[in-house]
Amino acid sequence: MVAGGAGIIATMATILVIQHMKSQGPGRLGATLRDHGFRLDIRTPSDPEGRPLPPDLDNVHGVVSLGGTQDCDESHDWLAREREILAEAHGRGLPVIGICLGHQILAQALGGEVAKMEEPEVGFVEVEMTHDGRNDTILSGVAWKSWQFQLHGSEVTKAPPGAAVLASSAGCKVQAFRAGHRTYGFQHHFEFDLEAIDGLIGSAGSEFEAAGVSAEEARAQLEAHGEMFSRLADRVCVNLATLAFNFDELTAV
Repeated sequence: MVAGGAGIIATMATILVIQHMKSQGPGRLGATLRDHGFRLDIRTPSDPEGRPLPPDLDNVHGVVSLGGTQDCDESHDWLAREREILAEAHGRGLPVIGICLGHQILAQALGGEVAKMEEPEVGFVEVEMTHDGRNDTILSGVAWKSWQFQLHGSEVTKAPPGAAVLASSAGCKVQAFRAGHRTYGFQHHFEFDLEAIDGLIGSAGSEFEAAGVSAEEARAQLEAHGEMFSRLADRVCVNLATLAFNFDELTAV
């Protein structure tokens, strides 16, 4: 049993994690959730040999949808089912977190709009909080301007109805949004640790070069911004684990 800032959390509270690529797991967010006593049920619906999405949300206490190279408008049965899951979880008041592709799928599921960007955001990009972001508890302790790691060619062009836009960059207006009390979308990859980013710079070199960022420039960005990026990302993960994933209604075991 783990005591967190949000109270006593049942050790078997289960978080459904939707992973769209084998190489991109929940990273530091997953580690933080586990450290706070949560069980992660990781599903890989895009992998024919992976675990499919669940038929219902029975015994699911929250959902995290991760990034991926897919486009959220592709015609996959699992993608339509994922939108249903995200919308249902949000409707039930469960915490729902979308990151990069997951952020875009979540926005669509709740009535927002997504489109291709004229120029992709790749590498470390300066992100600035809006007024709503500066007053949001999940972003408490995070600098109002910070360099965040990006790797996307699509964006949320219109946040879901009633959602608050929490952060923007020069090229992407909806870098983060909150819908209701416990549903959050993040375009930037705060879940990546520095080792994962370094690996991506090596494996996704063509994507960086297509955006006009050489591998040398990307590693220089990592050297310049990595330490502060990690500190702020850890803060977001702890805030999510202790504030968004608050299950006082569960029976502690």
